[in-house]
Amino acid sequence: MITPRSLVSPTANPLLERALAEKLQRRSEAGGSLGELEPLAVRLGLMQNTLKPRFRDPQLLVFAADHGLAVDGIVPGGDANGPLARPTSETARRLLANQLPLTVFARAQQLEVTVVDCGIAQAVAAHDRLLVRKIAHGTRNTRVTAAMSLEQAHAAIRAGMEIGDQLRGNAAVLAGIGVGAHESASLVLARLTDSPVRDLVVSDPHMDAGYLAHLTLLMQAAQARHREVTEPIEVLAAFGGFEVAVMVGVILMAASKRHLLIVDGVPACAALMVASRIAQPVTDYCVFCRSHGHRGLDQALALFRASALLELGMQATDGTGATLAWPMLKSAAALLTEVADGEDPGPTHPGAFDDAASNGAAPDDAPLPFGNPRF
Repeated sequence: MITPRSLVSPTANPLLERALAEKLQRRSEAGGSLGELEPLAVRLGLMQNTLKPRFRDPQLLVFAADHGLAVDGIVPGGDANGPLARPTSETARRLLANQLPLTVFARAQQLEVTVVDCGIAQAVAAHDRLLVRKIAHGTRNTRVTAAMSLEQAHAAIRAGMEIGDQLRGNAAVLAGIGVGAHESASLVLARLTDSPVRDLVVSDPHMDAGYLAHLTLLMQAAQARHREVTEPIEVLAAFGGFEVAVMVGVILMAASKRHLLIVDGVPACAALMVASRIAQPVTDYCVFCRSHGHRGLDQALALFRASALLELGMQATDGTGATLAWPMLKSAAALLTEVADGEDPGPTHPGAFDDAASNGAAPDDAPLPFGNPRF
């Protein structure tokens, strides 16, 4: 076991939820309803345990690693597979050099970008935005043997927890890249949720039938190799990538601190699924984004009964959609935090309403009546 379940507190709090809804209702009466922004604002308030959610120092973390499964020809020649058709080291280099839309958008939104080398096969030149947490130079081929040892899986999760503990801000975008990352993550999701792996790897209705058959055969061979594996960390070790394992640790630690986690892409979804089997409430702290139209991502989101904040029809690097959705998240928080001219600022915590009713004040620093979350 990586961490006690009590480290991550559920966000459910009827008193706070009611107070958030009432606050939004008063604003709707004055300015009209803002649709889906309102339930999103409520979720943000519940995550931060406050009537006035605020974000500080948001970060975009791109976790990169190579996968042994790639030697079996999982990237078809000439297929429009986006940036992941390039060597993982090249994609990481371009991210660090601000040569991809992902980092352009991130800078425009004032999101600090960090590329985490979890297991890139080739060397990547040192950079002030490159964080090296290399577990190994890529995983082994899961079709032949376990992608990583249990010791490596635990080491990767610990590395992720250290990253999560050292994050300066309280909001982070999580995305994974690497040749074979989608397929490896699909195997993790398929086993943990008993889903057909074909549904997770099929890209679109026009996917080449021969290539899909080849890919499905490889995925099924890997599943057969590890048919007895069901425990979450063992599943991660059997099929997963180092980038998924490190993200698991980040999710566990960041959620224990009630931070917002923005999940973008199938590798990040796989990490969240593993983390949720260790501490189920981590999903309370996540919203979902997408950067491409891959059908497998539709299936991955459905496993969480979730939808992406934005659907823009992009075919871009995972994390791109999250950078574009960031203004929406800030706006949802602003519904509760920013005060219109002449408006009563109101309390930060719902328990302060009782005090305000008795003495006419609206204290902004009243203690929570429902106790402190367990960390």
